[in-house]
Amino acid sequence: MFWPETQPDLKPLKHAAMLNPESLPETTPADFQFDYIDIGSVTYSKGITEKQAMVFSDAPSRARKPVKENDLIISTVRTYLRAIAKIGASDTGSVASTGFAVCRPRDGTQPNYLYYAVHSQPFIEQIVALSTGMSYPAINPSTLGDIRLPLPSPSKQTAIANFLDRETTQIDGLIEKKGRFIALLKEKRAAVITHAVTKGVDPAVTMKEGSFKALGQVPAHWDLSPVGRALKVCKRTVGSRHSDFTLLSLTKRGIIVRDISENAGKFPESFDTYQEVRPKDFVFCLFDIDETPRTVGRSEVSGMITGAYSVFECIDSAYSSFLLYLFLHLDACKGLKPFYTGLRKTIRPPRFASIRVPFPPPDEAARIVEHIEWQTSRIDGLISKTERSIDLLKEKRSALITAAVTGKIDVRNAA
Repeated sequence: MFWPETQPDLKPLKHAAMLNPESLPETTPADFQFDYIDIGSVTYSKGITEKQAMVFSDAPSRARKPVKENDLIISTVRTYLRAIAKIGASDTGSVASTGFAVCRPRDGTQPNYLYYAVHSQPFIEQIVALSTGMSYPAINPSTLGDIRLPLPSPSKQTAIANFLDRETTQIDGLIEKKGRFIALLKEKRAAVITHAVTKGVDPAVTMKEGSFKALGQVPAHWDLSPVGRALKVCKRTVGSRHSDFTLLSLTKRGIIVRDISENAGKFPESFDTYQEVRPKDFVFCLFDIDETPRTVGRSEVSGMITGAYSVFECIDSAYSSFLLYLFLHLDACKGLKPFYTGLRKTIRPPRFASIRVPFPPPDEAARIVEHIEWQTSRIDGLISKTERSIDLLKEKRSALITAAVTGKIDVRNAA
């Protein structure tokens, strides 16, 4: 989608705003303090999501572009991220990455209107179309400045901006409300798992104390046995065979096949120390446990994973799914904290295998897993449905901005 051929008042971006009006010189005092805005901390839908406080002497060389209220920042690298934000009053004095083009509205350009204009689909799609490079697409700032966008009279800019402020605020409110609903559903999902793997599904059962705090009380008839009863550490180094294996990653979504088509992420010089993972193997990150977003996963595919992780084979399949849910609970609450050692918060595999965890009778473990999967599938369905409705609202928001900026909506009569 580009601007209609009949679109009036198209002007280059550089006519509406000064691009990169200032830069921090190398003579900046070493103790100069500022908040740094990196590419990864800006999104298309939310703008600036975080800033990092630092001093000039410790700042990366790309921290060079000061910004002030009403500036716009547009990513010129990794343009597929569509990282665009408007600088608010609280962001004044921050310093943006050189990966952004800073756009300072000229006289006659209404800042809020310009914000919406650069968020419109025709403008975004031109940025993407004019970017070069496959794995790291980028656009030259001068090319960005030549991209045209509608620039009507200041009074019409104000009318469009006021209309979009009102309409998008309503849509954003609905999106936020649905986002809170999703957060509550995820909390409920976690609670279902926690209760089932520590209390079972029989509300009348007699309880006893678990072996450590995160377990609380567990059914009295459950065995408290070492993890090694069902999981056996195994280290099968792939060595020179690494080219025969699919690369796997442990993520918030569990163990996934890693996409290396565009060299995304960091890669080692050699995969020789990577270890083989077979279907139903458990993978644990047993270091930096508090900081790691997810420390446990069970693979459904064959592949290889970094040797820094610990791979365990499940030697008692009756407990495979139960233990997965148990460790997801312990991961979420960082319940293995009593077993950490050292600054890296590490649990050595032999120590991990000795931790005493609950083992219900095999038939009860199967019922617990069935209960969890039934309950969580219902919750996951609601989450997916709500996420789809959020996507539709975002599409509506985007379409509304484009329609208003291109003049398809007469904002003079919009109540």
